[in-house]
Parts: sequence; C-alpha cells; structure tokens
Amino acid sequence: MSLFAAVLPAAGPLPSPSPSESSTPAVPSFQDAQESASNAAGWVEENWSTWLAIGLRVLLIVVIAAVLRVVVRRAITKLIDRMNRRAGTGASTALSGLLVNAERRRQRSEAIGSVLRSVASFLILGTAALMVLGTFQINLAPLLASAGVAGVAIGFGARNLVTDFLSGVFMILEDQYGVGDSIDAGVASGEVIEVGLRVTKLRGDNGEIWYVRNGEVKRIGNLSQGWATAGVDVTVRSDEDLDRVKETIGAVGERMSKEEPWNEMLWGPIEVLGLDSVLLDSMVVRVSAKTMPGKSLTVERELRWRVKRAFDAAGIRIVGGPEVPAQEAAAPDPTAGMAAPSAYSSTVSPQSMAASPIPPPTNINK
Repeated sequence: MSLFAAVLPAAGPLPSPSPSESSTPAVPSFQDAQESASNAAGWVEENWSTWLAIGLRVLLIVVIAAVLRVVVRRAITKLIDRMNRRAGTGASTALSGLLVNAERRRQRSEAIGSVLRSVASFLILGTAALMVLGTFQINLAPLLASAGVAGVAIGFGARNLVTDFLSGVFMILEDQYGVGDSIDAGVASGEVIEVGLRVTKLRGDNGEIWYVRNGEVKRIGNLSQGWATAGVDVTVRSDEDLDRVKETIGAVGERMSKEEPWNEMLWGPIEVLGLDSVLLDSMVVRVSAKTMPGKSLTVERELRWRVKRAFDAAGIRIVGGPEVPAQEAAAPDPTAGMAAPSAYSSTVSPQSMAASPIPPPTNINK
C-alpha cells in the first residue's frame, strides 16, 4: 500500500472518463474536408491524361474494328456477286449454257459468302478485343496460354467436328455437288436435298433421307454434272443381217432425236457402236448416246421401247423370241421304218418249204 500511495500523489489525480466522447463519433471539420477534396483533385489532375489516352485508344480501336468489319464484309459480298455475274455471262457454248444453274449458283455463293464473312468478323473482333485488353495493361500471356491449352483440348475432343467443317468448306468452295444433284458418296447415294458445312442430306431411291457427315466422305461421284451416257445392248440372233439391224436402229435414233422432249434430253446423235459380243446363237449390238445429266435411264427405256417395236415391224428376231413356224409336211408313214416281212414267216412259202426238214421214208413192206 505504501508503494501505491507514493506513486499516486506524484502522478496527480486521474481524469474521469467522459461518456459523451466515447459514444459520439468525431465530426470532420471543414478544414479536413477541404484537404480531402484537394487530394482528390490533385490525384485526378495527375491521372486524367492517362485515362483520356486509354479511353481514346479504346474508342479508336473499336471504331477501326467496326469500320474494317463493315468494309471487309461488303467487299466479300461484292466479290461473290461479281463472280456470279461472270459465271452467268461466261457461257460460250450451248452445253455450257445449259449447265448454268442459277439457283445452285445462288446457294453456293451464299454459303461461301457466309463462311468468309464469319471468318473475317471473328478475326477482326478477336484482334480488337486483345488490343483493348492490352490497352488496360492486362497481361495477355496467361490468357493466350490458357486459350492455347483449351484450343488443343478442344481440337483433340472435337477433331471429327473440325474435320467435318473443313471438308464442308472445301466442298462448297470447289463446287463438288449442290442441291438437286444425284451423287454417290460411298456410304450413301441419292439426290442432294440440303448442303451444310457439317452434314449433307440425301434422299435415297426408296424415299429415305441419309445424313452424311462431310468428313466421312472419301469419294464423291456426281451424276448430275457435265453429261451422261445412255447405253443399250440389243441382242439379236446370230443369223440376222447386221446391215439391216444397223439401218433399223439408225432410223429409230434419227426419229427419236427429232421428237420432243427427247430432242432436249439428247445432247448427241444415237450411234451404233458395233458388235459388243458374238456367241453361237446370239449377237450383242451396242447403242450409245450422250444425254442430259440425270436423264440417261429415261432415254435408255424409251430407246429400248422403240427398238423393240421397230424390230417387230421389220421382222428382226431377238434372242428369246418365238420360233418361226416351219412349213407343214406330209404325215410320215408309221410303217416306213419297219422292215419287210420275212419269207420264212409263212409256212407255205417256197422258202419255208425248201428249208423244212425232209421227213424220213416209210416202210412199204409193213
């Protein structure tokens, strides 16, 4: 107690705590507010030029990207239109003029233009976004590294999708086939009803719809481009006159090429190529004609019909036809093949009597 008593008088009386000072917050004075405003104004004054430079740079990047995107898209559209007009007016022959399909050319140009515009927009806007991020002093190295890793992972996981897409792009650019063409894609065949960048839709002969991925197509046989060949094999008997057969078929082909609608389907004369094979009882004559794409089967059926009627009118027999009846002859004598009766069959004939044994002599003395 003596120690505390000695210390307390030396320190003096302790001040009593004020309850108002501990519960009520201190109100900043006008001088403090003025100092804070001065500091903020100084900070803004020091950094406003940096902010303005960043804003102007971002605005300039956005404006340039937007203008460049519009210019590139319009240039692609004009280029596609010019290519279509050049293809439409470049037909120098009747055959090339018939091959021009306005609807197919329009669909192909729209697909090519859409792909090119999408690629251009992706490149321009992606580059602009990276430039904007670089303007804000953002480190793009981790972002690019992550994008590269994600791209590799997506490439391995979706390689079939990428393959289908690239195959579809090259298919459209090379104009391998279009809507309305009859194609043989290996995995399926039929008429093309829709062409996409990933899948091609075919309608088969029985009405079924095939969805063929573009990446799975290894070969394509287009039956609707250029021209087709109608081939008919005419089988006649080996004893027919070849000159007569050739003349009859030539007359049929000449008449058919002058009648509608066959004169439009036939793009060349119907030719007798010659003998395709010679057998013991028949001969095969090969007939061929160049036709409009996709019309070869129709021309073949009509040509067979007309050749058969012309052969019937000219009396030319085909293999498998009815035999020409032979002239009726006198009925054969059923006894003609029989041998004459033997003289020995009669017991009273001189031959039989001469050949009969002599009877033994009788005993007269008895």
